[in-house]
Amino acid sequence: MPEQPPAVILLSGGLDSTTVLAIADAEGYACHCLSFDYGQKQTVELAKAEKIAARYGAKRHLILRLDLDRIGGSALTDNIVVPKDGNPEQQGTIPVTYVPARNTILLAHAVAWAEVLGAWDIFIGVNAVDYSGYPDCRPEFLAAFAHMANLGTKAGISGAAQFTIKAPLMYLSKAEIIKRGLSLGVDYSLTHSCYDPRGTKACGRCDACILRRNGFAAAGVPDPTDYL
Repeated sequence: MPEQPPAVILLSGGLDSTTVLAIADAEGYACHCLSFDYGQKQTVELAKAEKIAARYGAKRHLILRLDLDRIGGSALTDNIVVPKDGNPEQQGTIPVTYVPARNTILLAHAVAWAEVLGAWDIFIGVNAVDYSGYPDCRPEFLAAFAHMANLGTKAGISGAAQFTIKAPLMYLSKAEIIKRGLSLGVDYSLTHSCYDPRGTKACGRCDACILRRNGFAAAGVPDPTDYL
């Protein structure tokens, strides 16, 4: 058997990142999962990520601590109320659940680990169809970040390899993502999406819950989430 190429998978414990891990695993990568305790309110996702990484036999699963809660500025990390029920005042704007520069910061750590591992592929579960309008989920951002990574690393400037940021869910609807995951055997009961959970129960009313519920409904399959 040929040796599996290593890849770094950003794994939040959510629906999208778990689907991406399943895709990378199916494509034959040796998956090194990277999660972050960045001061988010929904820390239950980290326990989910540990179980998911173990289920897929990840070569290693790192959970790094980042103090983004000390920076604040987001309903996920600061004393700001998480919007519920699709607040019409926020439609068409970047919501307060946006965490300033989060994907820039997380991808920077992923590139650092990837360079150590000799892993030139980095997988991330961003989406530009059914998403909350975050600027760091767009293809333009990922292309610019990959260019920066190849300019600012020893591996990149030596010509030994070029980093590639892979976003296989970029142009899929939430229903299409769910169907793709189910075709790969993903158990979505292991995943967490809610921005404002109560213990292990999802609120069912935040933007992430609404996208998740609508996705399962559109896919025509039961939603295994435990909602309040």
